[in-house]
Amino acid sequence: MSDGLALDDLSVPLRALRLLTVDFGHLPAPTVSISPIYPDRLELALHSGLPGFEAWREALGVAPEEVTYRLQSDGQTRVLRTTVAYAGAELELVGYGDVAAPAPVGVVA
Repeated sequence: MSDGLALDDLSVPLRALRLLTVDFGHLPAPTVSISPIYPDRLELALHSGLPGFEAWREALGVAPEEVTYRLQSDGQTRVLRTTVAYAGAELELVGYGDVAAPAPVGVVA
């Protein structure tokens, strides 16, 4: 826990969010998370499928091979995740999308 932090101590991710709004305001709106536990991190999460994640990934210039993929919720949800430096912040981009059909039992993603 980061005791004793002031709002000003979160200025790096807040500044990054401000710049993202100016530069990429046309992209799908993510869920935004900033926490005093990780005061230099800005998380953008897209819960409405993976096309929004891909739009953000391309806009940020993240190569596809820099994205990790996994399944959660018993193989029902795809999760794409990447981290990139942006305006001095550690920007974590996460996308969630439904899997069309459950993976067969015993298959590991």
